[in-house]
Amino acid sequence: MTLFSDFKAFAMKGNVVDMAVGVVVGGAFSKIVSSLVNDIIMPLASMVTGQKDISNLALVLKEAAGENPAVTLNYGMFIQNIVDFLIIAFCIFMCIRLLSGLHRKQEAAPAAAPLQPAPPTTEELLGEIRALLEKNLAQK
Repeated sequence: MTLFSDFKAFAMKGNVVDMAVGVVVGGAFSKIVSSLVNDIIMPLASMVTGQKDISNLALVLKEAAGENPAVTLNYGMFIQNIVDFLIIAFCIFMCIRLLSGLHRKQEAAPAAAPLQPAPPTTEELLGEIRALLEKNLAQK
């Protein structure tokens, strides 16, 4: 096979296409969550803390000296990224939980179908054979 045909076979597998769709949707979802955190949650948190913008909170480790910028520990941005992560992780968890529930229901549905009768026991089969033999002997 050529490199192109190998790649085509790989790219056309269902899992790869599903993954590509997931990446695109995930990128769009990430923007929505970032907007939720930046525009709704963090302003509310800013009101509680009295700060104008939590993402700008930082601890200055070393003051600026001449052309050297200050060395800061930007814990406000870290807090904002943690909130982003928690919201995204929770949403993914809920989606997986929903899909797992649907998958379990689909597996349980065939089990609810009426069961076929149990196969006859050995004694029942022997009884039927005896009845057929007696019937054949009676006809002769």
